[in-house]
Amino acid sequence: MVSKVLPHNASRAGTVRACEQSLRRLGTDYLDAYLLHWRGSLPLAETMAALEELVEQGKIRALGVSNFDVDDLEEARGYLRRAPIACNQVLYHLRERHIEVELLAYCRRHDIAVVGYSPFGHGRFPQPSSAPGRALAAVAARHRATPRQVALAFLTREPPLFTIPKASTSAHAEDNAGALDLVLTPADIAEIDAAFPVRPADELPMI
Repeated sequence: MVSKVLPHNASRAGTVRACEQSLRRLGTDYLDAYLLHWRGSLPLAETMAALEELVEQGKIRALGVSNFDVDDLEEARGYLRRAPIACNQVLYHLRERHIEVELLAYCRRHDIAVVGYSPFGHGRFPQPSSAPGRALAAVAARHRATPRQVALAFLTREPPLFTIPKASTSAHAEDNAGALDLVLTPADIAEIDAAFPVRPADELPMI
């Protein structure tokens, strides 16, 4: 079970208090992971100290962050003494792969799991009639899979990548789960790479 503390609550005392409130609401004694939702104006040192305190108290098993870039991660790691950053939850989908420029390699070096949210792109999943959509369909046909399963397999193709796709129905959940058995070949990956090239964040179109 995972929860997050909002930046405006992320003082040292506020982080502990927010976590304890989450535990009560969820009816559990501990969380598997507790994350800072994004970096705000409160001192990051206080937040990291509180998260580490929660680990030591057994109220959370692991601490993490969300929407952190390399500089943020480097600073946050500098404040920790005993518990490592377990994960960084970031926006990651086929049309927005800028984390692969620097962030992914940094997280791999420091054993930080990269948890991609919105893997289907906020309603911008490639249309079947588009060139990228046709590329996904071609890979999917070779594996008797769906294009969304191919996307999920690509976005989790190597450590430390994970993803958290939304599922509003049991059919969606079953389709998502089907990606677990899909292993893309180097040719598949090259085809998807060509259809969805990596661009730095400052080159991405405004949406």
